[in-house]
Amino acid sequence: MELLNEAAPNPLAKTPKSGMSTGGKILIAATGGVGIGLSIVCASFVAPAFRRICLPYVPATTEQIQNVLSFMPKNSAGKLLDIGSGDGRIVMAAAQHCSALKTDGVELNPWLVYYSRLAALRHGVSNRTRFFRRDLWKFDIKDYNFVVIFGVEQMMQDLEHKLIAECPHNTKIIACRFPLPSLEHVKIIEDGVNTVWFYDLNKS
Repeated sequence: MELLNEAAPNPLAKTPKSGMSTGGKILIAATGGVGIGLSIVCASFVAPAFRRICLPYVPATTEQIQNVLSFMPKNSAGKLLDIGSGDGRIVMAAAQHCSALKTDGVELNPWLVYYSRLAALRHGVSNRTRFFRRDLWKFDIKDYNFVVIFGVEQMMQDLEHKLIAECPHNTKIIACRFPLPSLEHVKIIEDGVNTVWFYDLNKS
């Protein structure tokens, strides 16, 4: 009888597993990275809804920008501040409208601040515009001759107190969408949602 030299199969031996392809791993990692990135960006826009006073990002319309600029003579000099500057369109429009005016924006959303800085560079006004990522309630406004506000009704009373306490007596205030509750406006452009109120602290 011939003896067979073939080894009997070992029942304990592990069979090789078919691993996930490199392409599949890269796809999963990329998808996860995109998901995390989108979550971080979206959180900056959703976060205002969880604050005591919600100041959402609502871009200014072309009509609102023109109404704001109508209260600013082209020879205006000094400094302008846009409170809640969003994507920076008011700041840039004011810089283009008044060549002697330095214009700033204060905004809490970091992505809108980064976008505004790039947009100012693209429009050729980066040397006369600045954008700060700050809490508007802690931002120093004492050096501004013009202040533009795109606020919500719940914040206007507190903001009026801050403006009166900190701004110079010759500051001009331009309020969009909602008026200041106690100060008497000097002029108004009634235009529905694009209505703009003009205040002069020197006359209040």
